Amino acid sequence: MGKKIVVITGSPRKNGNSFAMTDAFIKAAQAKGHVVARFDAAMHKLGGCHACETCFQTGKPCSFDDDFNKFAPAILEADVVVFTTPVYWYSFPAQIKSVIDRLYSFCVGGKNIAGKECALITCCEENDVSVMDGVRIPYERTITLLKWKSVGEVLVPGVLSEGDIENTDGCQEAAALADKL
Repeated sequence: MGKKIVVITGSPRKNGNSFAMTDAFIKAAQAKGHVVARFDAAMHKLGGCHACETCFQTGKPCSFDDDFNKFAPAILEADVVVFTTPVYWYSFPAQIKSVIDRLYSFCVGGKNIAGKECALITCCEENDVSVMDGVRIPYERTITLLKWKSVGEVLVPGVLSEGDIENTDGCQEAAALADKL
């Protein structure tokens, strides 16, 4: 039986390198019978966490009504959450960081989301893999706090312009993540 997978993207470039890897992962996951819901954070209205600690008290995950309230039910029901993103200025882009910060709402709201599987797919312009530490380390700390299990990380350096990913094995590595679910 297939798993429910939520893919959350962080890139505002629809034809960018991380989107190509996202598409490869989704295609492979669906071919294996998994059900995939995709949320492109950059294409939604999302704000930052207000630290009001009123999560789920209004009947919605966040008291501030934006598109996170559309993402949250899918995250809550998912078996697997996959983050796909480029590195922006040595960290997560603001678009996906807003979603990650607001995962806090599940903790405040007393929602048990422990036990999920997750994965990270990321790329960056520079050739030094350590440039991705600003994404990789917060991802690892977040999933430790949430008690999620990482099934893998795809880290692809040296891609900037649209299509650069085709000169790497990034899409193949992203697709191979579906084999680990």
